[in-house]
Amino acid sequence: MSVRKSVNFQEPPGLRVTVDEVVYHREAETPPDRPHCFVYYISIHNGTDQPVTIKGRKWVVTNERGEITAVEGEGVVGQTPTIAPGACFTYNSFHLLSTRTAVAEGSYLGLDASGRRVLTRIPRFEMKVPTGSVPGRSGH
Repeated sequence: MSVRKSVNFQEPPGLRVTVDEVVYHREAETPPDRPHCFVYYISIHNGTDQPVTIKGRKWVVTNERGEITAVEGEGVVGQTPTIAPGACFTYNSFHLLSTRTAVAEGSYLGLDASGRRVLTRIPRFEMKVPTGSVPGRSGH
């Protein structure tokens, strides 16, 4: 039997995430079982008084059938950015969906300059295929 040690993360005031834009990418080449591609643009804002290094992320995506996919990984888009006080780290990535709508949320995990484990939540956002859109077609 293994014993799992609890790890505590603090949510420092000033460390926050904004979802800047979510775009349905109709022309993306996608696998048949996940034909809907949504590109999202995210900013991680460091309003604290210490540099913060993002070490990992956890996404939870719930589709219209209520199926939940959890994705955990190191860093952000292959990087472990250190965000200076007053700065922000902005990037874009994507989710591929099997349904026409879903919601996503999650958190970024990091370390501040004092070695304290910190987290900031990714606000919940919706991904919804625009009416009349068919993957692989321009719709015009």
